[in-house]
Amino acid sequence: MKLQIQALSEKIGREIPLPYYATEGAAAVDLHACIDEAVTLPPGGQALLPTGLAAAIPAGHVGLLAVRSSMGIRHGVTLSNGVGVIDSDYRGQVHVGLHNLSGEPYTVQPGDRVAQLLVVPVAAPEIEVVDALPETVRGAGGFGSTGR
Repeated sequence: MKLQIQALSEKIGREIPLPYYATEGAAAVDLHACIDEAVTLPPGGQALLPTGLAAAIPAGHVGLLAVRSSMGIRHGVTLSNGVGVIDSDYRGQVHVGLHNLSGEPYTVQPGDRVAQLLVVPVAAPEIEVVDALPETVRGAGGFGSTGR
């Protein structure tokens, strides 16, 4: 399987790195901010950052955007929508929405790593409307219902 990437900006591969796996065992590729100047997210602020890339996610798969753990843990910056979803039929530019949950400004510099792209298989079951669902031991028990 291959992930086809299209550079939409002349900066890609020159000023802005192409996506890459940071280590041999990495599950996701790093994506970089393809911006002309620094963008500062004030406390509670948001920004939509372009990556300068489009991707052809293979059929039967989905591209999932996740925040880089260091951004979330060290700086309180996360994705605006929690997890970004890139469908296999989308061919537009990939953008990363960031939200600063911290009390301090956070600045993204051109070329900074801003997200990870993980490509995973998708199960697309047929939808069936039923009058009742099969019983389970847990049933409708919600958060904390298992005692853990």
